[in-house]
Amino acid sequence: MTEHKNNFPEFYITAPQPCPYLAGRMERKLFTHLTRDKPGFLIDNLLKGGFRRSQNIAYMPYCDACSACVPVRIVVDEFAPKRSSKRIARTNKDVVATRMPAAPSSEQYALFRDYIDARHGDGGMAEMSVLDFTLMVEDSVVETFVTEYRLKPDETTGEAPLIAAALCDRLSDGISMVYSFFDPGRTSRSLGTYMILEHVEYARSLGFPYVYLGYWIEGSRKMRYKERFQPQERLTSRGWIRG
Repeated sequence: MTEHKNNFPEFYITAPQPCPYLAGRMERKLFTHLTRDKPGFLIDNLLKGGFRRSQNIAYMPYCDACSACVPVRIVVDEFAPKRSSKRIARTNKDVVATRMPAAPSSEQYALFRDYIDARHGDGGMAEMSVLDFTLMVEDSVVETFVTEYRLKPDETTGEAPLIAAALCDRLSDGISMVYSFFDPGRTSRSLGTYMILEHVEYARSLGFPYVYLGYWIEGSRKMRYKERFQPQERLTSRGWIRG
């Protein structure tokens, strides 16, 4: 009885605070700590069932009178890139993707800082230190990996600059994209979209049916891009349904 109780997650609720996505609203989160003594299938089911992972915390929105945050996942087998997606793939044909263990580097952190400072300087991650970044990448009880995106080596100098990176979890039925960042100066490459497209193809090669994108938030311009990846499923009170 004691062992069973210890293995079952305990859930907590945060105090209300301003919502970072919808002006004038307050948010609360339901969360639990992910520890290695918890059964793997339980953690996997949490992450497939609407919870998101930040280091070793799984959380989901738990807001009063608001249900704008909706978990979404791409249906890999039916996904067919549109003309704009094919154009982005052609634009990035000189990019090489490399999967690696979830171990941070100074080069990754420098790119992360450039991205945060340019795109999210007023957000909750603006003050993240090297240690914070290291914990974001390394602190995980699930199978986590990093995909680095580099330009093909220069024929003269051999340099292959890092232009994007994605931190992802490998679940039992797909890939969950935890966090991605890229060179904010290379806007013509649409690297955020490219990384999602590339992970869809990676999931397809592994035989996984889904790529999890986190929350689509109705009314949030920041999350509107997720609507472009169709077909997708959205998690509702009736389970996952086609969005």
